[in-house]
Amino acid sequence: MSKLNTTLRTLAAAAVLAAGAVHAAPAAEAKDQASVVIVHGAFADGSDWAKVIPLLQAKGVKVTAIQNPLTSLKDDVAVTKRVLDAQTGKVVLVGHSWGGSVISEAGQHDKVANLVYVAAFALEPGQASAEVGKGYPVPPGAKKFVADAEGFLTLPLAAMREDFAQDVPAAQAAVMTATQGPIQVKAFEERATVAAWKTKPSYYIVAGKDRMIDPQLQRDLAKKIGARSTELPTSHVPQQSRPADVAKVILDAVAAAR
Repeated sequence: MSKLNTTLRTLAAAAVLAAGAVHAAPAAEAKDQASVVIVHGAFADGSDWAKVIPLLQAKGVKVTAIQNPLTSLKDDVAVTKRVLDAQTGKVVLVGHSWGGSVISEAGQHDKVANLVYVAAFALEPGQASAEVGKGYPVPPGAKKFVADAEGFLTLPLAAMREDFAQDVPAAQAAVMTATQGPIQVKAFEERATVAAWKTKPSYYIVAGKDRMIDPQLQRDLAKKIGARSTELPTSHVPQQSRPADVAKVILDAVAAAR
């Protein structure tokens, strides 16, 4: 009987080790997989990506959504670089809207393999965000900013519902209004010093019904930077209204970064 018990214990131990090996394999694969760092835009914070993040995590991707102060380009780039420093291995750097200006600068970081622009600015060295749209129609939402005494801009609820996120439920737009990050107007006047897209492969998601950044400007920017372009028939926030489609583009960038 003692010999039988010993055998059973040996078999049980082997089963536990085998199960551990099965579970360990995906973890090893995930370790080699590029992580994702997301830079939110103006009038938003990291929660703007709450629908996309779990879709990436379900594929074993490590995701960090930055909480930028939106006080200046320099400040937001510094925060982004600090987060990039903390990553292990390659990184896919994602920027929405104003976040595109940030990743154009911060994307020079050695760990960044690919860039993903989502309805975003893509700056040339020496160019300011406020200059990108010159020669294009002024989007309706850009006429509705409200400035406080310190020069921080916000969007009122009506503009959030009609121009920023017109394709999400009204209740969701109300939450987005409440959680928005005010941006210092002077940030749009700061000039980029580098353009990471000149040396890093880029992807661009065009928001075809955008009322904050002209869709044709987005198409032209995607072409200019040589990005792999995907157009979605959405408002300025495809990550809110079409999260699965946005996640797919990011996952393609992650796969290419291996």
